[in-house]
Amino acid sequence: MAHILIHHKLEDYKKWKPAFDAHQSERAANGSMGGKIFRNADDPNDLFVLLEINSIENAKKFVSSDSTREAMKNAGVIGMPEIYFVDEIAETAK
Repeated sequence: MAHILIHHKLEDYKKWKPAFDAHQSERAANGSMGGKIFRNADDPNDLFVLLEINSIENAKKFVSSDSTREAMKNAGVIGMPEIYFVDEIAETAK
């Protein structure tokens, strides 16, 4: 399965989260099947977002869209996020 791993620095998580939630339909339209949000334990405005997506092509289309760039800007993302396109190759033992 394909994933997008995004590392964001934020102005304020409380501002970012509602904007992220409001962009859900755009994510779904580009093949997102949900994901997880992780926070740096030492900085609440340093986030990692891991989204499962149906293809790397759709992942690249989604992150390069004007809608996504505008949503990030309006949500208070600082600077350029680090974005990685990754394929799951194995699961670890519990």
